[in-house]
Amino acid sequence: MNLARLDLNLVVALHALLEERNVTRAGQRVGLSQPAMSAALSRLRKHFGDELLVRSGGQYELTALGQVLLDRTGTAYDLLERLFSSQAVFEPAEEEREFTLLASDYAVAVFGSALARVVHREAPGIRLRFTRTPPTVIEETGTLLSAHDGLLMPHGVVSDLPYTDLYEDSWVFIVADDNDEVGEQLTQQDLARLPWVTYQRTYDAPAVRQLAMLGVEPRVEVSVDTFQSLPLLVAGTRRIALMQERLARLLAGIAPVRLMRPPYDAVPLREALWWHPVHTRDAAHMWLRSTAARVGDELARGA
Repeated sequence: MNLARLDLNLVVALHALLEERNVTRAGQRVGLSQPAMSAALSRLRKHFGDELLVRSGGQYELTALGQVLLDRTGTAYDLLERLFSSQAVFEPAEEEREFTLLASDYAVAVFGSALARVVHREAPGIRLRFTRTPPTVIEETGTLLSAHDGLLMPHGVVSDLPYTDLYEDSWVFIVADDNDEVGEQLTQQDLARLPWVTYQRTYDAPAVRQLAMLGVEPRVEVSVDTFQSLPLLVAGTRRIALMQERLARLLAGIAPVRLMRPPYDAVPLREALWWHPVHTRDAAHMWLRSTAARVGDELARGA
């Protein structure tokens, strides 16, 4: 297919038609008359060799291809919108814009809060929106980042994308204050015999993956989708959990637990900001990255 001969306005029309499933409403959404939108649908049907929308009773339904195109068109639309909204010059103190970042609750609490304070002070017209990182991040990294400004994620999960390093963190185990089965130091035998509470995506913790090489298989009793709930699920039980030291100290006092060093040389966490290559030369995104790197440096110095 020759992209130079493709009318990109058809992407806008296709996006509206597939979501609205109605020619009139799709036209109203993008500012086209019903005849103009009908003509666009005709061109799209010819291009794809498929009806895309078929009447069923008193309404339209998507064909099998139309259903496939629904998700792909949304991604393409978001990517084109971000591409053509790129700026050569960006004045943070004067601009109004929203940046969306994929992040775990850990990243928001430890880094996002610090970033938000700097943005609030230096760029009052800038909005930050943090969205929970989905479980499909490994399989769909490029697609997800085409619709977001960045991803806060440690090294070891995604690759082959541009990134800027932010800061490092260590791992600690948390144990209930009244858990008398654990002495002053954890042992590898403790890790094998005690039940665990884990974050649902264990690939976020390379320090957990290390245990397999040590012959330790965590016995997971509870799995949860937020790091911040780990202390609450450990308190008053025999359970243990592995979590980031910065977050554990930030949550000190939320539950009666004690922090303990791993009984092995746990690989430190290296947090980074990852982004889609389409953002690399965008002045607004360059400002976001440089600000994030500055905040990361401040966190590292204050460690």
